[in-house]
Amino acid sequence: MKPDYEKLLKKHPDLVHSEMRKVVSHVQREAADWIVNTIMIEGCEVPFKYSRKKRYKSLQGQRVNLTYYPAEEIVAGMGFEIMRVVRVRIA
Repeated sequence: MKPDYEKLLKKHPDLVHSEMRKVVSHVQREAADWIVNTIMIEGCEVPFKYSRKKRYKSLQGQRVNLTYYPAEEIVAGMGFEIMRVVRVRIA
């Protein structure tokens, strides 16, 4: 049986899957009814963002497997590159 991420990658070719990436920073903040999570990955300058309904334990220092796609976020009229996380799992 194929892993879930392989099905996603076939269906959406713009997705990227990375394994065993080390989290150097993890921040959680409230936005309406959601908790917005931002993680920074070792060796990458672009933030990885995802939303959840409740807070989770910190991923800082953990190795994770990520499925994500590149996106742009507009803040004060300026565009910033981010990575939208579709799936995150502790490796």
